[in-house]
Amino acid sequence: MPKLSHVRGKDLIGILEKLGFEKIHQKGSHVRMRHSDGRRTSIPLHSGEKVGIGLLRKILRDINLSPDEFRKLR
Repeated sequence: MPKLSHVRGKDLIGILEKLGFEKIHQKGSHVRMRHSDGRRTSIPLHSGEKVGIGLLRKILRDINLSPDEFRKLR
């Protein structure tokens, strides 16, 4: 099983939008997203930086998505 790899915040937002999430709020460099079933998460948008593995795991837990499912979506 391959490990998770770093992903840009902008790319992660695109993946979540494909899953039905929508942007509900942005304050500074953080975007909050919500799904119609109530799942929520916050994505950092720092230019030139990627979301770390630990934070990516936390975001995936917030939205109830397994790392394998995430890899298939990328």
